[in-house]
Amino acid sequence: MDRQDKAREKAYNLSREVIRLASSCIRSIHRKQSQQAQQLLEEIRQAVAEMVSALSDQPALRYGGFVGDAEKEYAEAAITCALISGQPLPTPEELKIDYAPWLNGLAEVGGELRRHILDLIREGYPGQAEAYLEAMSVIYHAIMSFDYPNAISYGLRGRADALRGMLERTRGDLTNALRQARLEERLAHLEERLS
Repeated sequence: MDRQDKAREKAYNLSREVIRLASSCIRSIHRKQSQQAQQLLEEIRQAVAEMVSALSDQPALRYGGFVGDAEKEYAEAAITCALISGQPLPTPEELKIDYAPWLNGLAEVGGELRRHILDLIREGYPGQAEAYLEAMSVIYHAIMSFDYPNAISYGLRGRADALRGMLERTRGDLTNALRQARLEERLAHLEERLS
């Protein structure tokens, strides 16, 4: 039990570090600091490997909630970085994590894509945001194809429902922004003709 407790304590502390680093990584990619985001992803990768290693002889703890939560956050950070920087999505095998946390991380990427789309709208680039809306839609439809109980999917259905709501709100926001941009363009064209 002492050995289990030490292993759990070490892994738990590492899981908290992974979650902290993942949050910083996502902030960096939104701030267009891709080099810093890549450095943080490497730190996360090392912390996840150490966390899993600490529990290598403790399977009852390895598949406990805090490990999956940390892996989910790692997946969310890695997938967000890939999508925003135009890279291929990292697979669960590449990240060396289980499938359920990877899928849950993928589902949570929708919130980060919404944030990115709203940033693009605010910066005056609503046309560039359409590709990210399409990515949100593809993610949603992929997630919906996994219809398994929560004991297997770790709450994926709830995240899919949340993603659907974000997707609908984002589609409405982007549609309004694109219409407004077209209206402003037409008004500018009309003003030029009248001058």
